[in-house]
Amino acid sequence: MLQFAKSVIKIVHGLVECLFHCVFKLIYCGSGQQMPPIKDLLLLESASSIAHKIRTKKITSLQVLESFIARINEVNAMLNCVVAERFDEARKEARAVDDLIKSGAIPEETLAREKPFLGVPFTTKDCIAVKGMIHTSGLAKRRNCIAAEDADAIACLKSAGAFPIALTNVSELCMWWESANTIHGRSRNPYNTNHIVGGSSGGEGCLQGAAGSAFGIGSDIGGSIRMPSFFNGVFGHKPSKFIVSNNGQYPAPITTEQTSFLGIGPICRRAEDLLPLLRVIAGKNAPELKLDDPVDVKKLKFYYQDSDGGSVGVSPVNPEIKQLFTKISVHLEKAHGIKTKKVALERFKKSGPIWFANMKCPNGPSFQEQLANLQGSINPYWELTKWIFGRSEHTFIGIVTALADKGGCKYGDDKHTYLVEERGKLRREMEELLGDDGVFLYPTHPTAAPFHNEPLIKPFNFSYTAIINVLGFPATNIPMGLNSEGLPIGVQVVANTKNDRLCLAVARELEKAFGGWVPPKVDA
Repeated sequence: MLQFAKSVIKIVHGLVECLFHCVFKLIYCGSGQQMPPIKDLLLLESASSIAHKIRTKKITSLQVLESFIARINEVNAMLNCVVAERFDEARKEARAVDDLIKSGAIPEETLAREKPFLGVPFTTKDCIAVKGMIHTSGLAKRRNCIAAEDADAIACLKSAGAFPIALTNVSELCMWWESANTIHGRSRNPYNTNHIVGGSSGGEGCLQGAAGSAFGIGSDIGGSIRMPSFFNGVFGHKPSKFIVSNNGQYPAPITTEQTSFLGIGPICRRAEDLLPLLRVIAGKNAPELKLDDPVDVKKLKFYYQDSDGGSVGVSPVNPEIKQLFTKISVHLEKAHGIKTKKVALERFKKSGPIWFANMKCPNGPSFQEQLANLQGSINPYWELTKWIFGRSEHTFIGIVTALADKGGCKYGDDKHTYLVEERGKLRREMEELLGDDGVFLYPTHPTAAPFHNEPLIKPFNFSYTAIINVLGFPATNIPMGLNSEGLPIGVQVVANTKNDRLCLAVARELEKAFGGWVPPKVDA
């Protein structure tokens, strides 16, 4: 009887999803606003290449900075991805870098070793603290909040010679997979402005896809690096648990468990930047990842699963995304004689419930309290009433999340205990499968970027990324070109804990084979 009910729910959900997709397609007909072409070739360079050229005096930091400022000014009115900037301060910092390099006071080799990103401008999302800039996390009550100190990851990047130039948009309190809030509005996809950029690092993924920054930094507790990277056609890496400090991220994790789920990591257009950026932001923990150990792709074992097996309330994987696994398998066999192995881990069907259960806390603030910026609590019913009349300072999904916060299993009850145990069993299955030389290819998301607001019809699709967070494994989104509608698609690669270097090696291999990031199309 239970299986029959699940089958009925799947059919009904599929019909509703199809109906609303057609409605959204009628509402958002066409490809949206036209993206301006990329004319400045500096924007196409990797951050590592830019840093090398700055050190060797082929270009100046100020020249690079002005190129990215010009690109941000060119695209932001259309995309609404940048929400705050510090261009004038960055110009002073760029000039100081150029003066240092011109002086020759520090040998080039020393700069390369100690300040590998000297003079490179970057951006980060508006929930990771940058001293002197807003730190809102998309929450109206934090609109005037200014960060007193840098987040640890930002401090590490500054020590490596990079400097921040702007902050990018997020979802309200970073708890939804479309980046829109009542302070800064909605961000739009550079490949089709009628589509979402993802969340919560959506503004950052968008800006990277539009070539508006040398690299970006995001955070990920349920896919918030990988989904925006997927929707905007760029690389994004969620590190192994406890490797990169989360200090300076708001909202902060409540428990040690949640801290293990949250990962701050790089978002970039070129795969070669992932490893050196991870080394920098990992700080004192970097040696644990053995990033300097060579990885021979030919000696890796490749496993893949092209769907979660049919979760209730989750969209089926689009055929064009499923085809990517065949393409990858064919390439690996032809290029390296590697035979990939398809697996079917049944517990992936429970990804959503497992994530929700493991996010439960024995104590700590409720989402209603967090929406009040921990200064009391909102009344979600009253806020919903106000929202209907356009008077609430919260988003619809934020209010609904507050209403649903008390739902589902309770911390410590039988269902919670069961789902925590299921997480442990799936983790052990994966650990045994991957060993120290295995990688697992899995959809980052079941569909390409939906239309704006369409995630409300399929809210649980984020489970494809979220399950990896509660397992604690590293995972990298790898862009694999555009689908038939001109939207980016890709896959994520997962490795065992602290084997991040395997994910990054696979990202470089597949970029070389399939091209990686594709600039947004410009009609002739």
